[in-house]
Amino acid sequence: MPSLSSHVLDTTLGKPAVGMPLTLKTPDGQCVEGITNADGRCNEWQGIRLTTGTYTLQFNTGDYLRSHHGSAFYPHADITFCIETDEHYHIPLLISPFGYSTYRGS
Repeated sequence: MPSLSSHVLDTTLGKPAVGMPLTLKTPDGQCVEGITNADGRCNEWQGIRLTTGTYTLQFNTGDYLRSHHGSAFYPHADITFCIETDEHYHIPLLISPFGYSTYRGS
């Protein structure tokens, strides 16, 4: 069965983004909430079983950016990706007040 994790790093502060809410939308339209831990990671998606298909992981960056940097140009960052095989998928997000980037991690 596939697994999914994420890691959010605040590149301006050089620290993990702690307490950021995330929403995972499954191919069949279910949504499950998560939140980054003290290391900026999230790997718990209660109530769903990951299967092949297209998912969207929404990083709700607005409150985090406003509280740590005073403003939030991006209120959220949506990353859409495909699960195609039975392996681990890792979606990192690097954020700053005025930009973000992502890649397929390991």
